[in-house]
Amino acid sequence: MLFMLKIAVDLPGDWPKEKLEEIMKTESARSMQLIKEGKLKRIFRIVGQRANFSIWEADSPEELHATLTSLPLNPYMHVSVYPIMKHPATQAWEAAHGAMPPF
Repeated sequence: MLFMLKIAVDLPGDWPKEKLEEIMKTESARSMQLIKEGKLKRIFRIVGQRANFSIWEADSPEELHATLTSLPLNPYMHVSVYPIMKHPATQAWEAAHGAMPPF
């Protein structure tokens, strides 16, 4: 199953620079692992916000939940989840031309 997420992060404002750098480092490492595992398909920053839109793949909502709770920033995340499926225009393109062009 594919899911589109909007994730906004709200970190405490009183964290020392070192703590912020460390959590961002561990979050990045976990994200790289999830990309390698094929769970995190795409991620896009939202301009002017500590937030992103992302595409995830999971066998079930429960698996997605477990994956998200494994992120170091999870306690500070506000997550909106939208199950998604291919649009008919995408299906028609793929039938006529093969895979969609890359971004």
